[in-house]
Amino acid sequence: MMSEEKSLNFIEEIVEEDLRTGKHGGRVLTRFPPEPNGYLHIGHAKSICLNFGLAQQYNGKTNLRFDDTNPVTEDTEYVESIKKDIQWLGFQWAEELYTSDYFETLYSYAVDLIKKGLAYVDDSTAEEIAAAKGTPTEPGVPTPYRDRSIEENLTLFAAMRAGKYQDGEKVLRAKIDLASPNMHLRDPLLYRIKHAHHHRTGNQWCIYPMYDFAHGQSDSIEKITHSICTLEFIPHRPLYDWCIDKLEIFPSKQYEFARLNMTYTVMSKRKLLQLVNDKFVESWDDPRMPTISGLRRRGYTPASIRNFCEKIGVQKRENMIDVSLLEFCIREDLNKTAWRRMAVLDPIKLVITNYPDGQVEDLLGENNPEVEGGEGSRSIPFSKELWIERDDFMEDAPKKFFRLGPGLSVRLKHAYIVTCHDFVKDENGHVTEVHCTYVPNSKSGEDTSGLKVKGTIHWISVPHAKEAEVRLYDRLFNDENPAAAEDFKASINPESLHIIERAYIEPDLANATPGKGYQFIRLGYFTLDTHSTPAHLVFNRTVTLKDSWGKEVKKNA
Repeated sequence: MMSEEKSLNFIEEIVEEDLRTGKHGGRVLTRFPPEPNGYLHIGHAKSICLNFGLAQQYNGKTNLRFDDTNPVTEDTEYVESIKKDIQWLGFQWAEELYTSDYFETLYSYAVDLIKKGLAYVDDSTAEEIAAAKGTPTEPGVPTPYRDRSIEENLTLFAAMRAGKYQDGEKVLRAKIDLASPNMHLRDPLLYRIKHAHHHRTGNQWCIYPMYDFAHGQSDSIEKITHSICTLEFIPHRPLYDWCIDKLEIFPSKQYEFARLNMTYTVMSKRKLLQLVNDKFVESWDDPRMPTISGLRRRGYTPASIRNFCEKIGVQKRENMIDVSLLEFCIREDLNKTAWRRMAVLDPIKLVITNYPDGQVEDLLGENNPEVEGGEGSRSIPFSKELWIERDDFMEDAPKKFFRLGPGLSVRLKHAYIVTCHDFVKDENGHVTEVHCTYVPNSKSGEDTSGLKVKGTIHWISVPHAKEAEVRLYDRLFNDENPAAAEDFKASINPESLHIIERAYIEPDLANATPGKGYQFIRLGYFTLDTHSTPAHLVFNRTVTLKDSWGKEVKKNA
């Protein structure tokens, strides 16, 4: 099943042993069970890649099951975004299911537990129940309602369903062990009353199963063979097993792995929602957000995220992954796939004084030199007046400055060698124009000049330049572990977004398409924003060409 060069992770070892022994009839069925109460983030991507990837690897299937047991926080907007994200990552579910599909069956399971004397209706308040559960060092005590008769519990539970009680007035609890060292087994809640409109079942139900009750039974109904959860569910597993055992239903099994923790990032949907609601970011898909939709809008590719998840692996212990690994993965992917284009973000004018007035040449530039054949080429207009980057010229250039300055020569990318002989300043002393001469027989690909220069700079022909807004994104937080801070919002990076309202781009970029990566030569990797229009082009920086952040951190250490 697996290449011998790569060792199996612990979940793969479990699956291979189950297949070897013929457990579950030699089949693999996993599930991805998101709550539709927010957008998926990079942590969910790890779980998606694990669940769907495992099924693909062993010729199995994966169900997408929405855990829609809390109508107050759920929305169809989240359902649709989750489906879009999974498909964008390159996966397709076998069945689209909802826990609400099973509400009637789950209710009948709860009735079965009551009939077996294993569940009871409790009238205590949430505070009274919490107090009666005891502490990790002291056992719990029964509430006055624990020993109600089976008949009374059946009547009360039916009345709960019929809407005769208000929210919080009664709950259904499992009857397990109030002295258990595992607090989750001290008569946990199975159902609560919640008079709220559900996005799928409307007002049909006013009682809803708790996640701990719905999860295992839904797995069992679908005959899930390997129910993969994150480590925080380890204490919940005995309850998962208890319910399945007492109900005598298909024995799905739960296995736990370490969730993704990443530097300079928060992974809590609650905290991400705060960022949106408090206007620290534009939306759930703001390119600074760790959401899958935010990463997509920023220019991350499905392959880069899948590769990242592959590299971090599957562990049994919590650890912190450096965000620079994610950035490495997108650089690695875009270096192979992104088309090269020229853009000038901080322009000054370069005038080639010996170039004929009004002359225009169409030069050729390959789309991707990393690919054999270059994936074709595009035409780049060249003229007497060009835009270049302001920092490609220095009036008093130091010895190892290999760009433009008085008497210095560079090659213009895809074009000619030019030498600076003069420059112009405005009344404030700012350089506004750089004057150069060009060497006619130094054209790229046809150079017979014999001249050697150490620097190459990019440029845009002034009369042919297109304008664009360029958004330079950086990390949203300055703190390496913002989630651990008392106020995670206090470490928000005020420089996380820098907008350049007027940059110049080569004409071909007017035809850029969303989702396509472009390397702006010498500047970084960029993509067309989803809100861009032909009349107002907007490009987002996906990532810089090199890890400049890491250098800054080391410098300030």
